[in-house]
Formats: sequence, C-alpha cells, structure tokens
Amino acid sequence: MYNRRNFLKNSGAMAFGGLVLSKTGNFLFRNAPVTNAGLQLFTLFGVIEQDVPGSIKKIAGIGYKEIESAFSMKGGFYGLKPKEFASLLKDNGLSWQSHHVLGTPFKMPPGAKMPNGADGKPMTIPPKMRNLKDDARELIDEVAAGGVPYLVCANISHSTRDEIKQAVEILGKAGEACKKAGLTLCYHNHESEFKVVDGQVPYDVFLSQLDADTLKMELDLGWATYSGNDPVEIFKKNPGRFPLWHVKDIDKATGKPVEIGAGYIDYKRIFANASVAGMKHFFIEQDGAPKPFENIATSLANLNKIVA
Repeated sequence: MYNRRNFLKNSGAMAFGGLVLSKTGNFLFRNAPVTNAGLQLFTLFGVIEQDVPGSIKKIAGIGYKEIESAFSMKGGFYGLKPKEFASLLKDNGLSWQSHHVLGTPFKMPPGAKMPNGADGKPMTIPPKMRNLKDDARELIDEVAAGGVPYLVCANISHSTRDEIKQAVEILGKAGEACKKAGLTLCYHNHESEFKVVDGQVPYDVFLSQLDADTLKMELDLGWATYSGNDPVEIFKKNPGRFPLWHVKDIDKATGKPVEIGAGYIDYKRIFANASVAGMKHFFIEQDGAPKPFENIATSLANLNKIVA
C-alpha cells in the first residue's frame, strides 16, 4: 500500500491536494497523492458521543482516512463492541489504526482541574477506567478483536523514581503481551515526561530501558516542542522508533492546543524528517477543540499548505 513514509522517501515532498467544498458542504480531497491523514477522536470528546455514526460520517467527509480512538463515556468503543466499531469505520472509508488506553489508574495532579471537552463542558472521567497495570490482557484482546495494529499507552504515572520504575515494568509486560497478540505497543507523551524527576527524565528512561521491539513511541509533536525539546533531534537520537505521531499545534503564550497553523510548531521541518522518525501514521489532535468539526477541517487544510 502506498503510504506517507514511502511518499516522503521517494519524492522528498508532500502534498495532500486541494480541499474543496462539495455541494453538500462537506470537505473533499482533490488530486490528493497522499490520502492517509488521521484524526485522534479525543478531539471530539463530548461531541462524538451525541451521534457516533453521524460524527464518523462527517470526519470522513472532511477528508480524513485513518482513525485513532480513545476512551468514551459511552463505554467500549463509543458504545460499540470492537468489531462493530471497526465495521462502522470501514463503511465510511476509514481505517482504524490505533487505540489509546491508560497505563495506570487515572488520577488528577494536586490542584489541577479537568479541561473542557469539545462540548465546552469539563471532562468527566468514569469512576473505574481500565488500564495496563490492572487490565492489560482484557484491553489487548479487545483491540486485537477490532483488527487494530497499534495499542497506545496514553499516559502513565511517572512523578517519582518508584513510579518511573513501575512504569517501565508495566510497559515492558504490556509490550510483550502485545507482540504475542500481533500488536505494537507505543507510548504517547505529554509535556511532563520531559521534566527531570529525581535526577531522571522519564521519557529518556522509557527509551533506554525498553528496547524498540517491546515499545515504540507515538510522539506528540506539540507537547514535545512545548516542553522545550526539538522533535527532529529526538528522531535523530532514536531513528525509526516513532511510527505514530500526534500532530498538534500550541499557542505559545497560553500553552493551549489550537488549530494547525495557528500556533508556533514548525511542521514543515518536522514532516521533512518523517523518514528519520519511521513515521507510518499521524493523527491530528486538538484537545478541547471549541468547534471540533470546523477545527479539524481547518487543521487539515492548513497542514496541507504548510508541508506541501
């Protein structure tokens, strides 16, 4: 299959083609040599739950081709079983490439408040969210049943030296279990993984203590850049270890996610180094997007202009 990595390698350039409005008001691709733009569904948290089939149809109409799912207040995969959700995506011309889960039980940092979802309301977390520490086998089996190739640890406790050690153990066991099930385990970062904790940088520990066959990475390019790191330099130090990307722009003054092109992340330079990273799939994400369908359409159109 002709994918983004091959295109970049062979041509050294990238273009999605122009986005135009159809008579129905949906965004459509025109002359698009690359058609695997992905979306992280957390961007629609609080909105997709109101109409799952309708939301999926709109996402496909905008021009997205690949999906990364996350947790939902409806339970399961947006209220559906793995094969049901996979079928819904396929019927809309979408490919389900990865799914996000927690590494350890969810807990809010002291004094922190839940951010708003796409519906403008504070996000609510179920009292018991499954995680790799306690529910790895169950989570892996479900994702495998849906035919999803990547399982992604969305976050894991790492605020002390002991938690970092435990995180390595959890990720190591989950990575081995994923391999046996035919999946690839990746780790997704926020800003905090790059901060020094008891003399250690958690992200560096994960990379050094777990080999690439056990754990690969989904680099959130927005949070990595906002933490003061250069994604391209991260790629060069660990070539081929980043099959998945989160394409997220950040407002430098506020630290809030914004539409691609509205922040300060240099995506032209980053995408030019996709082959160094080993990138196979990328997912646009905007946490708490105020107008999610409008925002994801603008982000996709802007990314085309930036990196073409």
